[in-house]
Amino acid sequence: MTERNERNELGDVRIANEVVAVIAGLAAVEVDGVAGMSGGIAGGIAELLGRKNLAKGVKVEVGEAQAAVDLFVVVDFGVRIPDVAYHIQENVKRAIETMTGLQVVEVNVHVQGVHFHQEERVEEARVK
Repeated sequence: MTERNERNELGDVRIANEVVAVIAGLAAVEVDGVAGMSGGIAGGIAELLGRKNLAKGVKVEVGEAQAAVDLFVVVDFGVRIPDVAYHIQENVKRAIETMTGLQVVEVNVHVQGVHFHQEERVEEARVK
């Protein structure tokens, strides 16, 4: 894994890709409508990682001064997916640029699944 290096009069500052990935994951799950990060698709079902391991479900490519991010998310049932994806893109870009000084050139959002809340399932079962 490469990292971003910056040199100043006091020495070097190195930002690991893992740090950028955690920042991106945290910024993504802050958005309303995001159930959590997806660890990939296992058996045709998106694995919901929730908020425990924020670097999972995030792929980051960091260059000298720029970064590109791919996020794999699970959204809540009933949200408008294009709106949620746009807010994820904005929040992730802002967080990375503010915290690292990197210019974010793209934030790709991959919606891997839809999360149904447990209470809704219980209510639906009672009605039937």
